[in-house]
Amino acid sequence: IAMRDKAMVARTPGVGPKVAERIVTELKDKAPALADVDPAVVHLAGSLDEKRAPKPVADAVSALVNLGYGQPQAAAAIAAASRTAGEGADTATLIRHGLKELAR
Repeated sequence: IAMRDKAMVARTPGVGPKVAERIVTELKDKAPALADVDPAVVHLAGSLDEKRAPKPVADAVSALVNLGYGQPQAAAAIAAASRTAGEGADTATLIRHGLKELAR
C-alpha cells in the first residue's frame, strides 16, 4: 500500500482491480506512517503510477524491472540512486547507482 502497488493488492483473494485501487487510494496517506518506508520512495512510486516521473527515472525503474527486480525494489533503489546522483542524473547513471544500491 505504501508503494501504491495496486496489482499486488489485487492479488489478494476476493479483491479485484477496482477494490485494490480504492484500498490503495484511501490508505496511501496512512501507509507511510504505519511502515518504515522512505517518503521519497513513496513519492517516486506515486509518480511512476501516475506517469509523472521524469523520463530518466521512469526508464531506470523500467530497466531494473526488466532485469528481474520487483517494482517496489526497483523504485526504492532508483529513489536512493537519485538522491546519490543528483536530480539531473541521466538514465545510465541512475541504473548504475540503482544496481549498486540493490547489491547492498
